[in-house]
Amino acid sequence: MLKMSLSIDDLQAYVFHQLKHFFPDNRLSPKEKRFTQSIHQALERTEYCFRHVSLKSFHDNGTTFFSHLHSDQYTLFLWYLSNSAWKEFSDTELASKIFYLNKTLNGVVCMFDAQMPDIFLIVHGGGIVLGKASYSDFFVCYQGCTVGAINGVYPVLGKGVALAPQSTIIGDCKVGDHVTIGNNAVLRNKSLNSGSLYFRHTETGQHVVEQSRKPWAQTFFNVPIPLDGVET
Repeated sequence: MLKMSLSIDDLQAYVFHQLKHFFPDNRLSPKEKRFTQSIHQALERTEYCFRHVSLKSFHDNGTTFFSHLHSDQYTLFLWYLSNSAWKEFSDTELASKIFYLNKTLNGVVCMFDAQMPDIFLIVHGGGIVLGKASYSDFFVCYQGCTVGAINGVYPVLGKGVALAPQSTIIGDCKVGDHVTIGNNAVLRNKSLNSGSLYFRHTETGQHVVEQSRKPWAQTFFNVPIPLDGVET
C-alpha cells in the first residue's frame, strides 16, 4: 500500500501540467491511455522501491509514503515513469519528455532506457549522470556522481554499491557486492572485490582500497542486502 501526498488523478494532472509548461507542443492530453497506464505502473514500481528504504521520510506511521514535494522521491518516480512509458508503449517521445523534465527539475541525467534496478536511491540530486551500466538492487548515489563508459564499455555493479558525493565509476569496472566509493574517488577501468571501501586519501590524493565490515548502502535499506546471492 502506498500513501501519497496527492491522489493518483491529481498527481497525473500535476505531471501533465509540468510537461505542458516545459514542452508546449500540444502532443499529449492529460487522460491519454499511454500516460494514465504509465503513471499507474510507475507508482507500483515506486511503492516497491520505497518499501525497502529505511529513511523516515519514505514512511508515514508504518505505511510507505510518496510525496510529490520530496525531490529525491520525485526524481525516482519520474525515472520509473519515463522507463514505463518506454517499456510498455515504446513511446520515446513521452519518455524523452519525462527524462528531460527530470533533468531540468532535479539535475539527474538517467535515460529512460537505462537498466536501473528495482530498488535504488538517488540522494540530493544535482549533477548526477547514470549511464547505461549494469546496475543491481540497493544501488545508492549522491550529488555529483557519474557512472559512465570508456570506449563504449560500461561498469558492472553488484548489489549494495554506494557512491558518495562527487565520486565516479567509469569504463571496464567489475564492482562486487557491498562496495562503497568514497567522496571524490575515481574508479577507472579497475575492478573491486565484494566488501571493498575505495576512497581518495585527503592528504596524499592517492586512491586506497580497504575491506569494510558493513556496506554503507545497508544504512539506507530496511532489509539485508544479499552478498553474492546469500543474505548476510
